[in-house]
Amino acid sequence: MLVVNTIEELQLFFEQQKGKSIGFVPTMGALHKGHVSLVEFSQQKCDITVCSIFVNPIQFNKQDDFTNYPKTLESDLKHLEAAKCDVVFCPSAQEMYPNKIEKDFDFGILSSVMEGEHRPGHFNGVAIVIERFFEIINPDFAFFGEKDFQQLAVVKEVAKQTGFNTKVMGAPTVREASGLAMSSRNLRLSEDEKIAAANISSELKYITLNKTAFNPQELKANYRDKIDANPFLKTEYIEIADGNTLLPVINWEDSDYPIAFTAVNVGEVRLIDNMTIIN
Repeated sequence: MLVVNTIEELQLFFEQQKGKSIGFVPTMGALHKGHVSLVEFSQQKCDITVCSIFVNPIQFNKQDDFTNYPKTLESDLKHLEAAKCDVVFCPSAQEMYPNKIEKDFDFGILSSVMEGEHRPGHFNGVAIVIERFFEIINPDFAFFGEKDFQQLAVVKEVAKQTGFNTKVMGAPTVREASGLAMSSRNLRLSEDEKIAAANISSELKYITLNKTAFNPQELKANYRDKIDANPFLKTEYIEIADGNTLLPVINWEDSDYPIAFTAVNVGEVRLIDNMTIIN
């Protein structure tokens, strides 16, 4: 496995691999089985798999979140080597952004609801770094987890707006045995918080299984009551939205692809999750 820190080193590697298809897995490190599953997905579809490890400063709307984001590079590289990743790109912020970037993407509703509403500027930062990675790597495929469903929708739009031929692929959320969605931020949870956080997935599952018994408003209210009753948990938002447009679902007739989306504060840690609602 090759580990590089500069664009020049990476592009020299690509020159030696001409004609081979490239799969790209962008990460911010603190890797878990979900990330490894994306590497494996890429290996099934592509000749070469590139994984990036870069904590992107411009997608954090809170400095504390950026400062406290887990950094486990040595462990990450071991995970990727075991997964037989071909090359890992670990650039500095200066390498990624040698010049100040002032660009505003317009994603319409995709970036103004849910995460976009609660984390202003977040998706613009995501879009800028993804465009930059696509410029550097020009991958045939890029792989993202569906836990970050809204981000996946935004990245697909980035590829469309910027004219890259990269096909953006989503992969199912990987979960702990408790049902908790795997996340790098889980490393910051205490044992008690981790046990409490498993309620997020169980209450989302309740929503997915009770479409015929309740309307969307009733299910959202029940979710908030159940989550907020736990002293370790506080709902930031719970939304039922269409999986294609991300528009809120007021009545079940509004969508044939409803998904329940949530963000929950678990102590000092903010977690997101989603589940498709069974028709």
